[in-house]
Amino acid sequence: MSRRRGFSPLRDLPALLWLILLLGVVLVHPFVPAPRWLMIHLLLLGAVSHSILVWSQHFADTLLHTAPRPSDARTRSVRLAMLNGGVVVVVAGVLSDVWPVTAVGATAVAGAAGWHGVALVGLLRRALPARFGATVRYYVAAAAMLPVGGFLGVLMARGLGDPRHVEVMLAHAAVNVLGWMGLTVVGTLVTLWPTMLRTRIAPGAERVAQRALPVLVGGVVVTAAGALAGQRLVAALGLVGYLAGLAVAAVPFTSAARGKPPAHFPTYSVLAATAWLVGCVGALAVGVGTATSWEAAHDRVEWFTPALAAGFGAQVLLGALSYLIPVALRGGPTPVRAANTILDRGSALRVVLANGGLLVCLLPVPTVVRVLASALVAGALAAFVPLLFAAMRASRCAKRAQESTSPTTGPGGPTGRGAPRPHGPAPAAGDRPAGQLRGLAAVGLAAVVLTVAAGVALDPSALTSTAASADAGVRANGQTRTVAVQAANMRFTPAVIEVPAGTHLVIELTNTDDGDVHDLVLDSGADSGRLSPGESTTVDVGVVGRDLDGWCSVLGHRQMGMVLAVHATGKAPAAGGSDAANGGHAGHQHGPATTEPDPAGGHEHDATVPAAVQEAELPPLEDGRVHRHTFTVSETELEVAPGVTQRLWTYNGSAPGPVLHGRVGDRFEITLVNDGTIGHSIDFHAGALAPDGPMRTIPPGESLTFGFTARKAGIWMYHCSSMPMSAHIANGMFGAVVIEPRDLAPVDRSYLLVQSEQYHGPQGGVVDMDKLQTERPDAVVFNGYPNQYDARQLPARVGERVRIWLLDAGPNRTTSFHVVGGQFDTVYAEGDYLLRSGSTAGQRDSGGSQALALAPAQGGFVELTFTEAGHYPFLSHVMVDAERGAHGVLEVRPSR
Repeated sequence: MSRRRGFSPLRDLPALLWLILLLGVVLVHPFVPAPRWLMIHLLLLGAVSHSILVWSQHFADTLLHTAPRPSDARTRSVRLAMLNGGVVVVVAGVLSDVWPVTAVGATAVAGAAGWHGVALVGLLRRALPARFGATVRYYVAAAAMLPVGGFLGVLMARGLGDPRHVEVMLAHAAVNVLGWMGLTVVGTLVTLWPTMLRTRIAPGAERVAQRALPVLVGGVVVTAAGALAGQRLVAALGLVGYLAGLAVAAVPFTSAARGKPPAHFPTYSVLAATAWLVGCVGALAVGVGTATSWEAAHDRVEWFTPALAAGFGAQVLLGALSYLIPVALRGGPTPVRAANTILDRGSALRVVLANGGLLVCLLPVPTVVRVLASALVAGALAAFVPLLFAAMRASRCAKRAQESTSPTTGPGGPTGRGAPRPHGPAPAAGDRPAGQLRGLAAVGLAAVVLTVAAGVALDPSALTSTAASADAGVRANGQTRTVAVQAANMRFTPAVIEVPAGTHLVIELTNTDDGDVHDLVLDSGADSGRLSPGESTTVDVGVVGRDLDGWCSVLGHRQMGMVLAVHATGKAPAAGGSDAANGGHAGHQHGPATTEPDPAGGHEHDATVPAAVQEAELPPLEDGRVHRHTFTVSETELEVAPGVTQRLWTYNGSAPGPVLHGRVGDRFEITLVNDGTIGHSIDFHAGALAPDGPMRTIPPGESLTFGFTARKAGIWMYHCSSMPMSAHIANGMFGAVVIEPRDLAPVDRSYLLVQSEQYHGPQGGVVDMDKLQTERPDAVVFNGYPNQYDARQLPARVGERVRIWLLDAGPNRTTSFHVVGGQFDTVYAEGDYLLRSGSTAGQRDSGGSQALALAPAQGGFVELTFTEAGHYPFLSHVMVDAERGAHGVLEVRPSR
């Protein structure tokens, strides 16, 4: 029998270190590359693989009654170092996207597994016949699988197109998870499971194990071969064969559980793990077998490895270690019992939280619910780490107490012997009343239910869209269209997808953002799942027979305009499919979105801003001192946000209306022509005159001429003053008049930004009065379109003086204008300087300003210079409005 002689860092530490590292990645996963891949492989390739090498060798020595030779300890340590070092290199290669590094690491891992298998074959040959020698043959078969799985993983790391990537991914998962892990676990549980239950091994268990092994191996081989050959039905049959092998092996397993039901964390956890193994393989067999294409099977393959990693891999590892580590710590029954008691704390609660939370994650729930449920799972599984340290401390304390009272006790406990045989008795933790266990389980179930409720409360909009079939009863036309969509900068690109009704649509979604997490949810129920920066996935929309609305469900992203519309052409839109359900941003855009490169930063921005939107450059001063203008009122349908059109009431066809630019003393003669369908007017704040005549409402078809002299400097608002005034302003009837002060110094660049609010009505309709009266804007914008200057960045150069004129047109929201990374040395508000560059002798740079605050109908300007090239965002520091669209970027290039 093998003896475990004291603590060995190489043998005992790595599995725990991999788990601790995994916990760290779980906590910071939004900020690390490829977090999902990393978490799966830290667990399965790191912690589980190391434990397989250690414990399968230990059980092989025990079951075959062989004593390790003097040289065995060294070679086993080298194999462990080779495995763990290879895993480190694989992780480094994948995260750095350097394929040769990944290949080197995978070779080391495969070499360690192959060497382990060869050593086990040698052990079988020199050992006498043993009752449970079949278990060692499971280990040999498993060791033969990992090199194949590693090779397939290297192929994927190098890059494969679809559907080849999906085929190889299924083969890779089958060989590594069902082969390397699954065979090892099934073989070990033949003897370990009854030992954990403290019952006898069922008669004939060894013969059952012998019969199940070839069936299980055949299932893995057929699954992988079918996937690599592109034969979905063959792969599905292989999975069914693997299920058949599990059914054979389950006979003694279930017999032992019926005789002595699980009562402690190790057995609870292992039982749950085996249930996940059976359930996942069965579900995958059905999913792959019934899929119409490999693209359609992608989503069914994609959940398989994460579900097995957490449900099967993590739980079987933690359950087995919770049983084996107290025994491996040595010291006799008292220290073992002390460690067992600690590791068994909250067993029912932990198991219910882990498994209930994981079930919720796999259901079609809102993304916020899925995130909270995954936190439950992570917390329940991570509790093992602090409990393990506490158990080790309790074992040491018990051993010290035992040694102080029993001086003759040897270093291995009362008998001086090491770990018991895997099929021998085990000391038990103190049994607890069944009522206590049921109470803990009820608490866990209640926590899962409350988590779901909390997720819905955080994102109630997830319940406002009832999932309906994408096909709407339309017959498939046999065509499939695949569209690549990028998620970045609070936009999907393209934001509109048009497909003929009856077409099968597949969306290849990639998160190209620098640091944010996104997903795509469609009102048909299709869901991409959360994607970290750089990650991609495929969303199988299915046959499209109606217009679909999509959005990013990350909290707040939908409200900031991250929406997508799918249009089914050749068929009338589905009833009730308005953009209102999507926060007013989704809907009918007239063409696909494009992207334009940012020459300075290399980023891409949404470039769907229509040409009719007003430019930000301040128009030059008008010639002469008398300025004649005609303002024609029209009802114009314009795109006011991505995919959103509204029938605006405009002056000269734009909102804001034309900019007037003059000096103090200039005369303006205005002719108002009403070509609309209701009465309108115009009110110029730049003129001081009785409003009775010039500002009166005129009916459709009439005109009005009047004049005023600009006697005061400033930036002045003009707007329609017909009632309800708020509706006329909000529906587009406003603009700016810039009257320069007499002593205004020249600058290198002058920009004009008019902030206003949008309250979207129905698609192609007018302002929504309910939103307006309750002050619930869909967007807050500069110059008529949200975030347009993120796409069309305003240019400047280092050293240039830039003046930005600002007007808050409202009708309701204030603003606090700020340039990120900039400081204002001149601030002019409502006709006076609040701060003026060089105004204090000898103290030119003694003060500065960070923001210009304006209420509706107020205006002013700020000036600043830039000392460094870069991208300087400007925004309303009323942050909710910046996130609604009052945002842009100054692109500052090096000086000439």
